[in-house]
Amino acid sequence: MDKQSIELHLLGMRPYLPVWEAMRSLTDTRDAETPDQFWLVEHEPVFTQGRAGKPEHLLMPGNIPVVHTDRGGQVTYHGPGQVVLYPLLDVRRAGLE
Repeated sequence: MDKQSIELHLLGMRPYLPVWEAMRSLTDTRDAETPDQFWLVEHEPVFTQGRAGKPEHLLMPGNIPVVHTDRGGQVTYHGPGQVVLYPLLDVRRAGLE
């Protein structure tokens, strides 16, 4: 495998849902020329409920939105002060599938 550079995108503070939708779009439209990317972001307050999440796992969300995702896991809180690094890698090209 040839070494390829990875683009770093510093997104700052962003709501979760548009970032998640953009990641899905990048993955769905990826081709052989799409560079691998790291997205570094801090989310506005949000709970994500993964495929294993159940309503009873979410205790007192208050005014914090809940986003149901297709990802694994149960319930995760994201918010200011928590920096998240999302690797958007072509696992087939890297031979990792």
